[in-house]
Amino acid sequence: MAAVGEGAALARCFTPVVNADTQVLILGSLPGAASLAAQQYYAHPRNQFWPLLAAVLKQPDLPALAYPARLQALLAAGVGLWDVVAQAQRRGSLDANIRDAQANPLPALIAQLPRLHTVAFNGATAARAAVQLTPYPWLRVLPLPSSSPAHTLAFADKLAAWQALGDDIH
Repeated sequence: MAAVGEGAALARCFTPVVNADTQVLILGSLPGAASLAAQQYYAHPRNQFWPLLAAVLKQPDLPALAYPARLQALLAAGVGLWDVVAQAQRRGSLDANIRDAQANPLPALIAQLPRLHTVAFNGATAARAAVQLTPYPWLRVLPLPSSSPAHTLAFADKLAAWQALGDDIH
């Protein structure tokens, strides 16, 4: 049996999807294999990110939009995306297999977002990066259950937690 580090590939995050109007920043851990192959956030067909955001934003057609249009819809709602891990070695897509992770500079990004008031973490691995946010007591920090299909919590239960973002999106 191979060790986790054997055969691991270097995975790199995407550039942040933000603008000066970003009020809510959703941070994942690191794109999985399907997302990296497609060069799109949350590209795995069973990842529930886009359906969850469709419900929170009350935009039921969001998952069916072309990827650039989905990103524009998020930005128009004041929602940005990024990851807490800049790059890491990982075999497969599970966060548990992330090794030698290099963190993204969250404080540098926050400094560029004058309207930011909420940082939401998509899953427990991402939420561990909240320690980087302690110098920003004005930020609301919101850990959310992972949208990943590997996190087997029922969609309705995930949605109940993700609905807390609705209070922060105007």
